[in-house]
Amino acid sequence: MQTLDEMLSLNLLTPDQHAEIHAWARRAKTPEKIMEMPPQLWRALELASVLMDFEAPGGASGH
Repeated sequence: MQTLDEMLSLNLLTPDQHAEIHAWARRAKTPEKIMEMPPQLWRALELASVLMDFEAPGGASGH
């Protein structure tokens, strides 16, 4: 959940998205259940992940 918290702190996820994704991940007991996350949450998570890669030291942005 540290990555989710970091995404929230970087404003890559809204507080609502963070809470929904966090709740889904806590309820899901298997990777298969996590993969059943609603599409709008997956899109938010994927976008945040891509943007996070650009923010990371040595990431695609060349910082």
